[in-house]
Amino acid sequence: MTSGFSGDLVVPPGRGLPAGLTVPGSELVERFSRSSGPGGQGVNTTDSRVELRFDILRSSALTELQRSRALAQLAPRLVDGVLSITASEQRSQLQNRLAARARLVAYLSEALAPPPPPRRATRPSRGARQRRLDVKKQRSQIKAGRARVQGRED
Repeated sequence: MTSGFSGDLVVPPGRGLPAGLTVPGSELVERFSRSSGPGGQGVNTTDSRVELRFDILRSSALTELQRSRALAQLAPRLVDGVLSITASEQRSQLQNRLAARARLVAYLSEALAPPPPPRRATRPSRGARQRRLDVKKQRSQIKAGRARVQGRED
């Protein structure tokens, strides 16, 4: 059983997506099945579990840069370039559909964000090194003052 949720998937603007992203609803494939676990009266009659699939390789919504970035970031979650998300937490099919879409938005916005700039190695200044040594010397004197006095008899 395959269906397209009536609307497009909208990824809001963020890092790496200044204008946001709109994935056409036709590129999203939803499959429904019965959820596992305890349920009650409706357990054997409702197909509330949702599997949402998005083909990153063939998507027209992504630019080549976005596609390569998404493929690299989501590689462990992909099977033949297709991202599959399963939602079965809720008892309602509609709520599971919304949860799966929200998860897809989160995955895409995180995967399409550019990598952080590389760390530039810096050195402590001469004054900072001197202050550190002064504090160590002062601490050493405080601790030396706590020692027993030698040669004193009571």
